Amino acid sequence: MAKKSSVEKNEHRRKLVKSYAGKRSRLKALVNDKELPIEERFAAVLKLAQLPRNSAKVRIRNRCEITGRPRAYYRKLKMSRIALRELGSQGQIPGLVKSSW
Repeated sequence: MAKKSSVEKNEHRRKLVKSYAGKRSRLKALVNDKELPIEERFAAVLKLAQLPRNSAKVRIRNRCEITGRPRAYYRKLKMSRIALRELGSQGQIPGLVKSSW
């Protein structure tokens, strides 16, 4: 099991990303618009820099929903390889055939 604080920190980041998503996308659109004058684009860059760093989607870490493990994460299943193996051994994942020989 991962540290509770690191899992909670990641959840806090998810909330920040959700709340600032609209504002961040509007500012990025202004920055990338080559039609605008350079002063307006630079002002948008400065406003973007003032947003919280944890509101960037890049800062979210994929973690296993069962254990919170940050590595060996399967995106499709939203769990780590270890949790997948345990649930597969118990027969709780439909369609998964775990070989043992």
